[in-house]
Amino acid sequence: MPVTKRSAPKTHQEPMVSPKVELANRGSDNISVASGDEDERKNETQALVGGGGPIAPPSDFAKTAGRFLFCFTGLQVSYLTWGYMQELIMTTTFTPTPSAPDGRFPSAAFCVFSNRFLAIIVAMIAVRIKHGSILQNNVAPLVAFAPCALSNTMSSWSQYASLRYVSFPVQTVFKSSKIIPVMVMGKFLKGTNYPYSQYLEALLITVGVAIFSIASKRSNSDTTTEIIGLLFMCTYITFDSFTSQWQSKVYDKYGKANVDPYQMMLGVNSSAIVMTTMGLIAGGDIPKIIEFFQVNPNVLQYNIITAITSASGQLFIYTTIKEFGPIVFTVIMTTRQMMSICISSILFGHTMTWKAAVGATLVFGVLFYQIRKKYIASQRK
Repeated sequence: MPVTKRSAPKTHQEPMVSPKVELANRGSDNISVASGDEDERKNETQALVGGGGPIAPPSDFAKTAGRFLFCFTGLQVSYLTWGYMQELIMTTTFTPTPSAPDGRFPSAAFCVFSNRFLAIIVAMIAVRIKHGSILQNNVAPLVAFAPCALSNTMSSWSQYASLRYVSFPVQTVFKSSKIIPVMVMGKFLKGTNYPYSQYLEALLITVGVAIFSIASKRSNSDTTTEIIGLLFMCTYITFDSFTSQWQSKVYDKYGKANVDPYQMMLGVNSSAIVMTTMGLIAGGDIPKIIEFFQVNPNVLQYNIITAITSASGQLFIYTTIKEFGPIVFTVIMTTRQMMSICISSILFGHTMTWKAAVGATLVFGVLFYQIRKKYIASQRK
């Protein structure tokens, strides 16, 4: 009689997981990259090297990398598209109309209006989702946002208007010099004291901007036209510097716990939409714009794309700063400035001499040095 060998029953063994790895896996969803906490970095490392079954869960590093790629791509796509459409609208010669015989888009104010119109809708939705009500939880009154709304409107208008007189690369590099009025406004509004090293960095950026602007001057351009463009840019950086400092003052007065970025976005754009609407009516731009859109319907599409990318860019700004902190955000945006100069030069035929390249290198070199210095300071805390 044949003997059948009976095999021992198979037992399922769970892989042994160390308490540290288990803790890292359980807390993977709550890791905050912006905090830079050492314990969280250790947990993340152990989650990467820890063992497991045949199907391992996504690592913390992969999740972090995915969030960073999402924010980086969102910022680049939003603001590179926004910059391209901005230059396309303001510098292209379209089909002429009786009120715009030169074929140029007749109203920089409408570009500002369209951006604010969509931004206020997005802000209302964001505040409603986060707080359950649009107006009920607002601690800061609407009038508190009015000064920075006015300065934000004027800076945006000056930015669009300047493209009639200077190239987009000159505008982009020139905007880097706003560190100087930011320091002046900080001293004036909040009594902030700055170290001498920051004044030196501001001076180097100014020199770099001057070199780039002079070297980028077109030989066939009118000097008076170039000066008008630079005056518009000076207006832009002055008002823009006031905007950031006043927003900081609102946060200090009412508390960041009571005014979050989405409420700030809603408050500023609510006041700004009133101002831009009054400006369009007072300037008589509305009939000109309607006439221009009827002859050039594609320009309306360009304005819609600009408004969408402007609003999405603001949301990605808040998300990036929340997830990764202001230093990473600054690196991404500085990189975006360099990429936008290259894209504009290729698509719109702007030539860059070696002198202009030296000026741009000086500016961005100082900016990256400032980022590195802030990073080192944050690591020592």
